[in-house]
Amino acid sequence: MTYVVTDACIKCKYMDCVEVCPVDCFYEGENMLVINPSECIDCGVCEPECPAEAILPDTEKDVETWLELNATFSAQWPNVTRKADQTPADADEHKGEADKYDKYFSAEPGAGD
Repeated sequence: MTYVVTDACIKCKYMDCVEVCPVDCFYEGENMLVINPSECIDCGVCEPECPAEAILPDTEKDVETWLELNATFSAQWPNVTRKADQTPADADEHKGEADKYDKYFSAEPGAGD
């Protein structure tokens, strides 16, 4: 099992999860994070740290698309190992918003460490 980041992270990118990850398996896109499923050790410490509730175990219903997206972009985006002051100013406004993938997803990489 692994954990995945869903579209709830898009335009929020709080990065609290990055601080607690013992294996540094988070990768940064322009407006969201992803988890490398091959590196995730299923410890689960990241899930409760996410203010946007964007992290789910891959055993949850309907996360197959997110598992694929996480695998794809973790191979393309830079690794991030610490929380940076990059939380978008309007993150709280987008928290809980529906259909964020279709509205805002960017395949561009983030800054990384």
